[in-house]
This record gives sequence, C-alpha cells and structure tokens, in this order.
Amino acid sequence: MSEKPLLVIGNKHYSSWSLRPWLLLRHFGVDFNEQRLPLDTPEFGDEIARLSPSRRVPVLHHEGRVIWDSLAICEYVNEVFLDGRGWPSTLSQRALARSASAEMHSGFAAMRSQLPMNCSRLPDAYRWDESAQADIDRVQTLWEDLRAVAPKGDFLCGGFSIVDAMFAPVVIRFHGYGPALAPASAQYVATMLAHPGMRAWMAAGVAEQERLDKYESLRRLS
Repeated sequence: MSEKPLLVIGNKHYSSWSLRPWLLLRHFGVDFNEQRLPLDTPEFGDEIARLSPSRRVPVLHHEGRVIWDSLAICEYVNEVFLDGRGWPSTLSQRALARSASAEMHSGFAAMRSQLPMNCSRLPDAYRWDESAQADIDRVQTLWEDLRAVAPKGDFLCGGFSIVDAMFAPVVIRFHGYGPALAPASAQYVATMLAHPGMRAWMAAGVAEQERLDKYESLRRLS
C-alpha cells in the first residue's frame, strides 16, 4: 500500500505558494499528511534545511522522493495520484492552462509584493501602483481567455484543475484588497471563495496565532 504523501507548508494565513498544492490535494480527495512550519520563526529555520533542498515551502515527501516548488508538486500529484485529471482533457485547453499557470508561477512580481496574501484582510484605503494594477489587469485577461474556450463549469477550464489551484492565492488577494473587477472575474472569485477547500484553508489561516508585520502593515502607494 502506497504511503501517504507529506506536504510541508508555511502559515495558511500568508503562504500563497503552500496553498496551491494543498488545495489540489484537498479537491481531489488525496489522503495526505501536512506539516506546518510557521514562517520567520526559529522552528522554520531549524527544520526547513532538513525537509527542503530549496529551504522553502511547500515541499512534498512521498516514498523517498522529495519534490519542491508548488507547480512541480502539482505536476507530481497529477501524475501519481490523479491519472492526469489535474489538467483539462483536451490538448488545446491543457496548453493554455499550462501557459497561464507558468505565467502565474514566474510573473506578477508587483502584485505579489504590493498585495501579499492575507486571509483575514478586508479592503480599505490601501492602494497600489500602476505596475501592480497592470498585473491585476493581466490576470483578468488570462481568466477571460481561459473561460472563453472552457466547456460548461464554474472554474477556469470548466472543472477544477491545476490552473485554479495556481490562481487561488490571487483570489484571496482580490478578496482582501478589493480591486475593481470585471463581472466575470468577480464571479470567478466568488466561485473560488465558496470552494470547500478554500473555505477550510482561509478559516485555518485566520485562526492561526502568528501575525507577521511585513504582511499586516502596508502603506498607501497611490
């Protein structure tokens, strides 16, 4: 019998990278163990070098294999546990979904830095600069492109897939900072926020005791 994978994550309140593979595993009902290492703590420093070659979270341990990086973990989960169900069924949709996921994985630096993920945040007077707004607009374009070729269903490719997991932290950012969204984007945000896995993650994040000032104290940029 195959052993359960172990997913090592950071704070659910803040760790956007950790959310992605966690949500994928949760959505598809893969039985897994999780180990939380609170960010910016001695515990994290003591444990992460032993658990992750990159010294970052998330990292997955399974049957002697160590897989780090959120997208690599999602690909591994898709191959080992999902029999390919983590991506859309058609080649053209898979190509678009993979491209959008890769762009999310490597890009959007301004949005990441100026709108850090925070599960308990609600919109206020804080605003961001033009570079972050360009990222917000680009995300919405990607969502529109994905939905334009998707079959019936509420997610980016119809049914839930890896691309939804990759954009899940952006959904929490949009919810917490309140940028103006096109109606279709706002509907997708609502769909994702209603997902049972997202609700569970966010509730656990809000319940955490640790609060990090670098995520909580944001100054108005514009």
